[in-house]
Amino acid sequence: MTDTAATAGLTSAEAHERLLASGPNATPTETPPAWRRLAGKFWAPVPIVLEVAIVFQLALREYVEAAIVAGLLVFNAALGFFQEDRARATLEALKARLAISASVRRDGAWTSLPADQVVDGDVVKLSLGVVAPADVRLLDGNVLLDQSMLTGESLPIEAGPGYETYAGALVRRGEATALVTATGPRTRFGHTAALVRTAHAASAEQHAVFGVVRNLAVVNAGVVAFQLVYGLAHDLPPVDLLRLVLTAVLAAVPVALPATFTLASALAARSLAGKGVLPTRLSAVEEAGGIDVLCADKTGTLTRNALSVTAVRATTGFDEPAVLAWAALASDEGGADPVDAAVRAAAAAAPAPARVTAFTPFDPAVKMSEARAQDAGGAELRVVKGAFAPVAALCAPSADAARDAAALQAEGYRVLAVAAGPRRAMRLVGLVALSDPPRDDAAGLIGDLASLGVRTLMITGDSSETAGVVAREVGLAGETWPHGAPLDGPALEHYGVFAGVFPEDKFKIVKALQSHGHIVGMCGDGANDAPALRQAQMGIAVSTATDVAKSAAGIVLTEAGLGGLVEAVREGRATFQRVLTYTLRTITGKIVQVMFLAVGLVMTGRAILTPALMVLIIVTGDFLAMASTTDNVTPSPAPNRWRIGAMTLVGVALGACGLAFCSAVLAAGDYALRLPPRPLQSLAAVTLVFETQGILYVVRERRRIWSSWPSLWFNAAALTNVAIISILAGFGVLLAPLPPAVVGAVFAATIVFAVALDLRKAALFRRLLVV
Repeated sequence: MTDTAATAGLTSAEAHERLLASGPNATPTETPPAWRRLAGKFWAPVPIVLEVAIVFQLALREYVEAAIVAGLLVFNAALGFFQEDRARATLEALKARLAISASVRRDGAWTSLPADQVVDGDVVKLSLGVVAPADVRLLDGNVLLDQSMLTGESLPIEAGPGYETYAGALVRRGEATALVTATGPRTRFGHTAALVRTAHAASAEQHAVFGVVRNLAVVNAGVVAFQLVYGLAHDLPPVDLLRLVLTAVLAAVPVALPATFTLASALAARSLAGKGVLPTRLSAVEEAGGIDVLCADKTGTLTRNALSVTAVRATTGFDEPAVLAWAALASDEGGADPVDAAVRAAAAAAPAPARVTAFTPFDPAVKMSEARAQDAGGAELRVVKGAFAPVAALCAPSADAARDAAALQAEGYRVLAVAAGPRRAMRLVGLVALSDPPRDDAAGLIGDLASLGVRTLMITGDSSETAGVVAREVGLAGETWPHGAPLDGPALEHYGVFAGVFPEDKFKIVKALQSHGHIVGMCGDGANDAPALRQAQMGIAVSTATDVAKSAAGIVLTEAGLGGLVEAVREGRATFQRVLTYTLRTITGKIVQVMFLAVGLVMTGRAILTPALMVLIIVTGDFLAMASTTDNVTPSPAPNRWRIGAMTLVGVALGACGLAFCSAVLAAGDYALRLPPRPLQSLAAVTLVFETQGILYVVRERRRIWSSWPSLWFNAAALTNVAIISILAGFGVLLAPLPPAVVGAVFAATIVFAVALDLRKAALFRRLLVV
């Protein structure tokens, strides 16, 4: 097919036949088969510990205990496998809603189609911010292509007719039509049409898991070493010593901690999807709760993005219809730019003063759009429309126009200047003022963010006068940044509005805020926002964002305004509180379990728990406690921060109280009740389960234990936990029987212990900042 013939594009029937023959424009994902992913769940630190335990118990001929540990191993693997699959399915469903579209000529007309429906021979339109959906050859037009992600070239390339580029190339300037030459896996780089991929550093939650495991390992390794030395010094039989060490190792492993983090984030992502917020990765939920500064674009985020021409000022020799007619020539016909759409709508009744021969869409770098045209006599003309300063610089100075522009900007209008004429003798035609009133909910939502500890800044390319008017109307505090002023000084903290910024300024502003210790959220919608979106800890693509902006963002808002972001911050804070509860419970519980083994060894001269009992405690405790991911919580009043050191100190302090309680119960059973060794082990198991459950209720609420009511699932899991160990102890299943009166007494004592501990907890939390 020749390029001339190709410009008409394909018919729907031709495209359908090619789609059936070549398949969708997507590269098959390299997802490992299910059996391999399941097998991987048995090859990790926690499973290996359990597998070693099974081997040791088989060597000791403890087949029942080995079977119990094997059951835990399979359960842990299945839980991780299904939870990971569920999380993957959630993310895939969300990303499907972000599927990239392409502008394709079909049946002689331009239409928007999902990019995976593009086929060889299609004609596509490439314009500012668009990502090439396949390998293409340019047919006409000129564009500035950024191929750095494909070829490693650091500088964009000017490309014209005949130039071949590849799937994933980003258009930074200009507009062109192109012929698709390869799709899907046949593209040079095999890029999928679903370009929502973001390489991201390890999340704060992942660092938190590592920090918790590391601190527990340090604390518990010392205790295990003490038990080993004590056992050797007191001539414990090798078999008993092996059981003791094996029990201690099992007690120290936070089996369900990673799965709990994943579950909490997956549940939050699903909840946010119903509120118009689409996370592109699970960690984005927690990251949204951590921002303390939000850089918000003005148009469409703080304003309605419903631009309309409000006023026109003509210069000498022109009238208002002429100003609109010339402005329309420098506006994209049928494009998605709301400014161009407003200008064309206002100029609909005005006759065109010239015929457009070439058009260059608005370029943020120069703040203008441009058309080449011919008048009735065939003379070549240049027509530009854009910000007043750069357009006025192309013409003879006009004090009246400058005064009119300043007056309109002071009233909050967005002012465009229009110039036309021969390239070396252009005249300022006039001014077009557009209004975009603030959203009704903007002021309230900015107040909501402020109450959550998030400071909102406005970053806009509009003039400082226009931005200042909108800032006052929506309640933004702070001074206006003088364009070009240094960003590295203390004055940065006093700015509330950054006006007249260029795309590269956004990136610099984000970096400057981060250098001041802020966790930054950045709202953006265009291709030129991508660097700033990636630099920010939380990139936020607004509802009108281009594909490349969505691919760089952590969350995508599907509705205009800041409402979705407020929901994301609240959900992130609530998720943090749920995970914090489980983490505190894990730190405290593991410290108590390991220390209790040591105290029991010294007190009784033998192991007070067997590996099988420890596995039972893990099953009835660690996994059922995952119900805390559904708990009713109050979102954090301040941005999320993981203070692992402080949390460990809290765990040690609460653990010391829990250890004292468990030791007192064990002493009563040994010295007062004179229980035999096996019933004493049962008492130790029951006490640990009850004490850990009491600790969970204490730490779930940062204030008093009765300040909020737990969720249904939380209470159900707690009752199940208590009921399982009580029934097993009462009927002597898997452990020696205990009199019901003893079980009831321990339960009652645990309630008293939890209430007493709660009276001291709030002060401890405030002092160590774990809130």
